[in-house]
Amino acid sequence: MTQPNVPTGPASGARPALAMLGVNLMVFMATLDMSIVNVALPTLAESLDTDFATIQWVILSYILVIASLLLLVSRLGDMQDKKRIFSTGLVLFIIASLCCGLAPSVYWLIAFRALQGIGAAMSQSLGMAIVTQIAPAAGRGRALGFIGGTVAMGLMVGPPLGGVLIGLAGWRSLFLLNVPLGILAFVAVRRYMPSLPPVRLGERFDVPGALLACLTLACYCLGMTFMQRQGLSDPVALGLLGASAAGLAAFVAVERNSLAPMLDLTLFANPLVSLPLAMSVLVFITGASGFIMPFFLQSAQGHTVTEVGLLLMILPASMALTAPLSGTLADRYGTRVISLVGLLVLLGGCLALGTLTEHTPWWGYLLRSMPVGLGIGIFQAPNNSTIMGQMPAHRLGVGSGLANYARVFGQSTGLPLVATIFSGLVAASGTVASHADFTNAPPAALAAGVAGVFHVLAGMLVLAIALAAWAWQLENATARKTRA
Repeated sequence: MTQPNVPTGPASGARPALAMLGVNLMVFMATLDMSIVNVALPTLAESLDTDFATIQWVILSYILVIASLLLLVSRLGDMQDKKRIFSTGLVLFIIASLCCGLAPSVYWLIAFRALQGIGAAMSQSLGMAIVTQIAPAAGRGRALGFIGGTVAMGLMVGPPLGGVLIGLAGWRSLFLLNVPLGILAFVAVRRYMPSLPPVRLGERFDVPGALLACLTLACYCLGMTFMQRQGLSDPVALGLLGASAAGLAAFVAVERNSLAPMLDLTLFANPLVSLPLAMSVLVFITGASGFIMPFFLQSAQGHTVTEVGLLLMILPASMALTAPLSGTLADRYGTRVISLVGLLVLLGGCLALGTLTEHTPWWGYLLRSMPVGLGIGIFQAPNNSTIMGQMPAHRLGVGSGLANYARVFGQSTGLPLVATIFSGLVAASGTVASHADFTNAPPAALAAGVAGVFHVLAGMLVLAIALAAWAWQLENATARKTRA
């Protein structure tokens, strides 16, 4: 459904297809750099002569900076030229990638990865807003679908590409790869993207709100990370989560009294915005379940590391296959019905994975996993299109940031939640000494733990489907009132 409050189409003389190619290339690099480094951690620890606890910050510094800055940069995108911010972030990402490839020590590498995260946040947080603004209205869902497919592609090719590059050219090539790709993206953006100035001039930047948002989001993501690694009772994790709760309360109080709030809280009063955001969080909590599958495939079924890597590619490959198609279908049949189809397919996949046993053949795993990737791919583009379609023209940047952060929030919440459920179910089998010892559990206990996790996740998806049906009913009611 075309929304009248969103700009339709690009400025005269621009070439939106080539501009969106540059946007997608940047999204690909930012996503690739979340996954490609995982496979390099042992090599990095050995090459840089450090321990595993330190080398993990090569990943954490990048992710935490992005999560902390998403909303801040999104707000800036509504106040300044989106093209300028995106281009600046892209240049910063290229320079930081070059510095990462030349880093002389692990601490320099961590610092340069944080700088790389700033560049990624400046570009990634505005990607959907830019596509919404320059794409033809009739093809907005398809354009956003390509972004979803690009994210899936970055997640899919990261680990195998990282392994190949390390073997051929060493770990520094993982970061230097971004330099030529980034230059290509920069040329496409600078040459073919129209200027995207703010719709409403003279707005002020909410400095207290921005600082509170950054600190709150950083504390939450870091607290959930510590909880995932150390357990639910870890005092550092609990302290960080307590700080994030206090920060959230302070942020809401500041924003309610601000004349120019960083985040317009009235946006959440629109259920056609808040419900899709809640659905997205639930879907990406489900998507975070992928990290327990290596324990099942390797420890319970005895697959080699190479076989596990190939089997795990089915989920992002399915997402990449369906995300662009779902956007096209949403443009034709409406975002609500396609989002609901995606949730139903995803629910079917979770229920199917809930039947896994240690004796399930590899092809049985693939058939059960494929609907999960297909469902997420079908759901994501039309749901994002719904969110962006409800945004006022002067709030497109914030809308893009909210849609991105729903994904980050779901993943950050899903990882420790799934880990807790999984380890608790395995420990309940009575075959291990403690929650922390689940890696040594027998195959039957690991399989039962995986199946139990997907039963719980299926329950969450039932809630998401109920929210989708509610949003569909509200939208139909609004349409009837408009026609009357």
